[in-house]
Amino acid sequence: MRIVIALGGNALLRRGQALTAENQRENVRIAAEAMAPVARQHQLAVSHGNGPQVGLLALQGAAYKPDELYPLDVLGAETEGMIGYMIEQEMGNLLPPEVPFATILTMIEVDQADPAFADPTKFIGPVYEEAEARRLAADKNWSIKPDGDKWRRVVASPKPKRIFEIRPICWLLERNTIVICAGGGGIPTVYDENRKLQGTEAVIDKDLASELLARELDADLLIMATDVDAVYTDWGTPEAKAIRQTSPEALRAQSFPAGSMGPKVEAACLYVERTGKAAVIGGLADLESMVTGSAGTTINSTASGLEWYDKVTRDF
Repeated sequence: MRIVIALGGNALLRRGQALTAENQRENVRIAAEAMAPVARQHQLAVSHGNGPQVGLLALQGAAYKPDELYPLDVLGAETEGMIGYMIEQEMGNLLPPEVPFATILTMIEVDQADPAFADPTKFIGPVYEEAEARRLAADKNWSIKPDGDKWRRVVASPKPKRIFEIRPICWLLERNTIVICAGGGGIPTVYDENRKLQGTEAVIDKDLASELLARELDADLLIMATDVDAVYTDWGTPEAKAIRQTSPEALRAQSFPAGSMGPKVEAACLYVERTGKAAVIGGLADLESMVTGSAGTTINSTASGLEWYDKVTRDF
């Protein structure tokens, strides 16, 4: 099969973890160990988050020359190269040496008129206590919002329209290359009034970009790997229940947090509705089982309502 795996931000840096190269390397190593068995049997394209990494680069740039900040599209391109390098190296250490890899800098078109530019919602960078976040927002002209019990910077997150590098990505997959692409939602680009392509100050939602990638690649399966073993109703309460299989209609009838599971559910439902194929949301450690439908939450058009796992797999 041709599979797109979207790695959640937790695969690269756990919440609250120090933004060090060593921590990122160790987390990528864990992700590689989960992906390698899948790559041995299927064509594989890998996308990933980059929110903490973009935020870190922005802070580093501000420390260097506060009045000459690098734009977010350039920082996004930098993170694609850095993270792709780590994924290639760690997976390459696990797979036969003849397996080819390629990291593709991936530009994705967005609409300059997208209403997201007027309402920043995408979290980037590290978490802060409220007082520190407000001080930074005032100093750096940031938009900030609460993220759980902490605060973070937020930027515009317009919807992805088109992947410019889709043809070379397809060519590489046809030659059984493992492709790392659309990292961090891709590099946000727009056409100006003269039809010249240029970057824009935004971060595209990684889950929606991964859905677009899977659809344009005609993938057989979209997997969204996160730090939760399935999609739960009543998450965080004693009534929490893990969904085994569901239809997009039944899943949309539930409520999920906009800052965590919500975007993954939306992207998975869109993919199933637009293609008639399946999507799976589940834990990184269960990747092989998610491919066979024996782990995670499978969303497909043939499911009837919500089907549950026999018992709750998490304690609260």
